[in-house]
Amino acid sequence: MRIKASESLLLVIDIQSRMLPAINQGQEVLAQAIWMVDVAQAIGIPVLATEQYPKGLGHTDSNLLSRIPEQLIMEKIHFSAVIGENLLNIPFSERRQWVIVGTEAHVCVQQTALDLLANGREVFIVDEAVGSRHPRDKALALQRLQQNGAEIVSREMVAFEWLEEANTPLFRDVLKRFIR
Repeated sequence: MRIKASESLLLVIDIQSRMLPAINQGQEVLAQAIWMVDVAQAIGIPVLATEQYPKGLGHTDSNLLSRIPEQLIMEKIHFSAVIGENLLNIPFSERRQWVIVGTEAHVCVQQTALDLLANGREVFIVDEAVGSRHPRDKALALQRLQQNGAEIVSREMVAFEWLEEANTPLFRDVLKRFIR
């Protein structure tokens, strides 16, 4: 299935200041997540974010925090953002397609994605914008998520599907600013 701009949102899971240094290639995951947020906002895609126990793990990285409205960042204590805090009751959560970036791929990303799938949502995991402390955990999480119905995608796959067509002012703007 294709990702439709009018039916999707971007979910940033737990890219937090104290956890990020422990993530394998954490700065690259952060850079890719920032790119996804910037592209989503340029196209008009809603962006939501979660923070896992911010008292212990710190808040969302400041580079992301400055891009996402505070009311669209949800604090959580469960690994899955769907359980307990119920991600499905906040603005834009009625959208059926969820594009996910964040950490850790094998914990919060995976559990949230599995619960979204169980709740009838279509889930797309942006490969280069998710991470774990250990590469094997990320690889196994992506494999398991795919086996359970999530699609593993690249950032450009998402961007071009959101755009749908060339030769529009929006396409030219996104191409110039983000796809070189």
